[in-house]
Amino acid sequence: MLRFLARRMGQAIAVLLLVSLIMFVFLHAMPGGLVRAQLGPRATRAAVRQLTRLEGLTKPLPVQYGIWLWNLVHGNLGFSYRQNSSVAKLLIEYFPRTLILGGVSFLLTIILAIPLGVFQGSRAQLKLDYAITGGLVALYSLPTFLKGAILILVFSIELQFFPDTAENYGRNFGTDVSVLILPILTLTFGSLAFFSRYIRSSVIDNLGADYVRTARAKGVGEVRLLVRHVLRNSLLPFVSQIGIALPLIVSGTLIIEFLFDFPGLGLLYWDAQQTRTYPIMLGIVLLLSVLVVAGNLLADLAYAVLDPRIRYG
Repeated sequence: MLRFLARRMGQAIAVLLLVSLIMFVFLHAMPGGLVRAQLGPRATRAAVRQLTRLEGLTKPLPVQYGIWLWNLVHGNLGFSYRQNSSVAKLLIEYFPRTLILGGVSFLLTIILAIPLGVFQGSRAQLKLDYAITGGLVALYSLPTFLKGAILILVFSIELQFFPDTAENYGRNFGTDVSVLILPILTLTFGSLAFFSRYIRSSVIDNLGADYVRTARAKGVGEVRLLVRHVLRNSLLPFVSQIGIALPLIVSGTLIIEFLFDFPGLGLLYWDAQQTRTYPIMLGIVLLLSVLVVAGNLLADLAYAVLDPRIRYG
């Protein structure tokens, strides 16, 4: 197990180093250079020369990369002169809100997708299965912003059950949970269709396996068969999808946050894009890259726990 863990950790570190190298190249390829991007197009030449010396940009590129990588490891992601704050401080401020939004949606999706997928898989090719599948496919096909716009139109504007924006949530963090309901539902509707369909297909495959026929021949009940045997084996490929989809759900909140004016990473990224604040944009990209690598690593470890053959293979 330790060898398996060490191998996966080594691969994760190699991927993160590659991502950091790509980001470093991108920083130096920006129009006008990194300093001009930080200070803005109206910066004076004296200010550009001063910041160039302070950032150590007169040194050779390999030395600059080493210094930049050292700063990354120690949490120094750069400084936003437009917001007069370090990028790390901004990420610490905004990321918990995005994490709450994506995390609650993810848990709700799993809670709904597993029983729904098992139910559909055990009743495959029946009218009820076709009806549920049609509804889920329709939800999955709609663009995220369109699902959110429909929810705002129905539940905020027409029925006035929930607020249509969450702009005050940042100033009163966690005090008004009603502003989270529509963004969470918007995220959940899209991912629910994907996960439930995946579980359904896995359950159908396992129901045709030899061990299921043997269990039925021994008189095992359908409920016990589904819960104790079929579900466990159906979750094996599902675990890998969870690890991959978790960072995608978090990144999917970027669109939702812009739509609902939610003060998270998505809105921060949009503002940084409008003002060409590249250090913030790259800091968010790096954070999402770490989430992707961590999600894949957790999926591998969970798969190894559920299937010992992977652990020692």
